[in-house]
Amino acid sequence: MTTLNPAVPADRTDLALLLIRLATGLVFLMHGIQKFFTYTLPGTTQAFTQMGVPVPGISAPLVAGVELLGGVLLIAGVLTRWAGAALAVNILVALLLVHLKAGFFNPNGVEFPLVLLAASAALAIAGPGRYRVPVGPA
Repeated sequence: MTTLNPAVPADRTDLALLLIRLATGLVFLMHGIQKFFTYTLPGTTQAFTQMGVPVPGISAPLVAGVELLGGVLLIAGVLTRWAGAALAVNILVALLLVHLKAGFFNPNGVEFPLVLLAASAALAIAGPGRYRVPVGPA
């Protein structure tokens, strides 16, 4: 992989992408697992209904699946651009529908989803880097 800044060796860029992929992927994976197994899909659907998320019967399992599968794909570095784009759209919608009205700061504000959006979008743009599971397209 080449870098835009010739002063930064490619292996450092690849290592940085690995760290971003692992952290971002783990967060999304855990949120997907939480929606499927801790809250359960009926519980997640009910929560989405209370939050005013449109079509909660469809959006809850879709979001849970995107987070779980997208997280796994980011961790592995497989289909990273697609997973990053799907997760970026996912978290952008959550940010706009749920978090924006709570202001900037945690526990419910935009600060945490904003970081996830930036990391997901960056991975959609940059791809996985060199350190990935060597199966399928990047």
